[in-house]
Amino acid sequence: MDKQALRERIWDELEESGEARFPYPPHGRIPNFDGADEAAERLAANEAWQEAEVVKSNPDSPQLPVRRAALRAGKTLYMAVPRLRDEKCFLRLDPDEIADIDHATTIGGSSEVGVPVGPDEMESIDLIVSGSVAVNGIGARVGKGEGYSDLEFAILREFGLVDDATTTVTTLHEMQFVDEAIPTASHDVPIEWVFTPERSVRTDASGGKPEGLAWNGVADERLDEIPILNRLDRE
Repeated sequence: MDKQALRERIWDELEESGEARFPYPPHGRIPNFDGADEAAERLAANEAWQEAEVVKSNPDSPQLPVRRAALRAGKTLYMAVPRLRDEKCFLRLDPDEIADIDHATTIGGSSEVGVPVGPDEMESIDLIVSGSVAVNGIGARVGKGEGYSDLEFAILREFGLVDDATTTVTTLHEMQFVDEAIPTASHDVPIEWVFTPERSVRTDASGGKPEGLAWNGVADERLDEIPILNRLDRE
């Protein structure tokens, strides 16, 4: 099954089963799901999470409980600026500087209270939370198809902020944890832990993570749209 066919199947199943949650429809996005809070609780009980001091998370709705859990646990949280459109393409959320965690961890709230930073101003990342449409047992992941999650990892690796030891996790609905083979490429970041409302699973992800940017896969329009790519290309 190719990635787009798998996306469409998962989106349809979440909608038709009634397991999808706002925002609707689930199609075209990292889908929110019933049980997102419970999946986040399973993640928060994991040793890798508890040991992490610095977390990077995607901004999507199903991972909102994860972002709130990070700040409530005193972890520094980083989120990418949408589409990496700014030179300072990440937002730093410091729990010591935030009064309203519920607001700060929304997309709108993070843009208001988060401190814009470039990768050269960031701390090393201990754990990365990625939103997913589907993941299988060997940690192959399908996102919504735009490639930003893998691109963000590659940029962070170029700056020495992540490496093979950086833990990669996702939270999702049980029906998003699939048996199908998922096509992968060298730039795809494997998922090491999957947390559903029902279980916590260490995947069979093996091998290393992407070494950095694969420039032959970066389209010219992305160089024009993403300032940090332009900067790295010039260097």
